[in-house]
Amino acid sequence: MLQRVFEHAFKVLPVDRRYTAERRVRGWFDLQRLKQADFIVASFGKSGRTWVRVMVSRLYQLEKGLAEGSLLEFSNYHRLDPSVPKILFTHDNYLRDYTRDGGSKRAYRNERVVLLVRHPADVAMSQYFQWKHRMRPHKVALNQYPPANGALSPFEFMMGSSGLPKVIEFMNEWIRGVDEVRDAMILRYEDMRADTVKELGRLARFLGIEAEPEMLEEVVEYASVENMKKREAEAQSDSDRLRAADPDNPDSFKTRRAKVGGYHDYFDAEQIRQIEQQIADTLDKRFGYAPPQPD
Repeated sequence: MLQRVFEHAFKVLPVDRRYTAERRVRGWFDLQRLKQADFIVASFGKSGRTWVRVMVSRLYQLEKGLAEGSLLEFSNYHRLDPSVPKILFTHDNYLRDYTRDGGSKRAYRNERVVLLVRHPADVAMSQYFQWKHRMRPHKVALNQYPPANGALSPFEFMMGSSGLPKVIEFMNEWIRGVDEVRDAMILRYEDMRADTVKELGRLARFLGIEAEPEMLEEVVEYASVENMKKREAEAQSDSDRLRAADPDNPDSFKTRRAKVGGYHDYFDAEQIRQIEQQIADTLDKRFGYAPPQPD
C-alpha cells in the first residue's frame, strides 16, 4: 500500500524532520490526485466515509457490471471502465503542508466536492476508538495524536486538542470555504441514517449516476451495518479499509456501532453539558448540530 511506502521512505531522516517532510510529500501527492479527480469526497475521519464509499462502490458495480470484491479507490474503477469518474476520498489533512494555504479551500476551487459531515462529538468519540484500537503508531506520530498507550480517558480525549476542537476546526474551515468551490453538496451522516435511500439518491445525482429506486434500495441493503460488520468479520473485502484490527474486539472494527448520538453513552450529564456547550459556542450554526437553546 502507498501508505506503507511513505512510512518506510522517510525513516532515513532524523525524527525531528521525518514527519514534517512526509506530510509535505503526502500533500504534494494529494494535490496531483486533486488535479486529476472528477469528484472529491472530503470528510474528517470517522464521519461515515467507509459507509459512503461502500455504497458508491456498489452503485458503480451494479451500473457498470464490475466485480464486487474491491472498493472504489480513486482511479481503480476508472481503469476498468473509463466512464466511471475518478473520485478522491480525502480527509484534507496534508494538502496545506505542501500548499501553505492553511484552512483555505482555494486548491478545490475548480472541483466538485461532496462535504460529508457528522455530529462532531460522535466523530471525536469514534476517533477515540480508532486511536486506541486501530491507529498504527506511525500515524499517531504523523498526525500528532497523543501516544495511544497513554491513560487518557474518553472525556480527556474528547476535550483535548485531538478530539472535539480538531473536528470543529475542520468543519468550520470547510463551511467557510464552500463558496470557493466550483460545485459542492453537504451530506450529513444523520440525514443518511434517517433516510438512506433519499440521501443516496441525492448523492448519486450529484455524481451523475442514474439510479432507479430499486437499485438504491439494493445498495442500501448491501451496505447495512449488519452486512458491513459481517464482511469485516469474515474479511470478505480486498481492502484493509474494511477489516477488523482484532476480530475478537468489537471496538477494533471499522464499522463499530454507527449510532447517531452515541457519544451520550460514554459520559455523565455534566460532561455532556460541557461537550454540547463547546459545540454551541464554537461550531458554525449552518451545520445544524448546536443543541437547542432554552427559551
